Amino acid sequence: MLSQRWRPVFISALAIIAIWILAIIGFNVAKNSRLTAEKVHAYMESVDLSKLTSAQRDRAIQKLADKLNSLPVEERRRAQVERVTQPWFEQMTEAEKSKFLEATMPAGFKQMLTAFEQLPEEQRRRTIEDTLRRLKESKARTLAGEGFPEGTNRPPPVSKELQAKIRNMDLTAFYSQSSAQTKAELAPILEEMQRVMESGRPFRGR
Repeated sequence: MLSQRWRPVFISALAIIAIWILAIIGFNVAKNSRLTAEKVHAYMESVDLSKLTSAQRDRAIQKLADKLNSLPVEERRRAQVERVTQPWFEQMTEAEKSKFLEATMPAGFKQMLTAFEQLPEEQRRRTIEDTLRRLKESKARTLAGEGFPEGTNRPPPVSKELQAKIRNMDLTAFYSQSSAQTKAELAPILEEMQRVMESGRPFRGR
């Protein structure tokens, strides 16, 4: 009688344990399958771009672009802060750089630039300041997570020269006339600016 009475309890307990085990397994699988900046770096380390044929280079660079585009927002910011793609970017031809940048810019960024240029001066200024502030905060979080000490020796997320050009020039014209290297430096700024504009922050009062 006692064993029959407790049998449902034991079965329920086993079912709960099984559910927890499956949940833990599912969590670990999801965690391991999640694309990160480290995995992008590992892919680049596994491929010697200089030893590939032209067709193989195209496929490898496109695969890298696809991986970057698949990164979650914070991991993409981290990849930009750590300049994960820089070793390959330096080996690319100008045509490859242009194609890579075109493939990795977020959808709608050109329309965003057009919309930005149509904003009143005060809203453009606010958008730029919010963008640069968020980039600085993002870099600080990334470096802190990597164990970098607080201090004044860290390079700025965006050079002062580039910041001045962003503030004082027609951003659309500046981007279209820039070299591939400058466009690469502008990429994280434009991406963050797009997020700022989509959030509506520049249009709200302080």
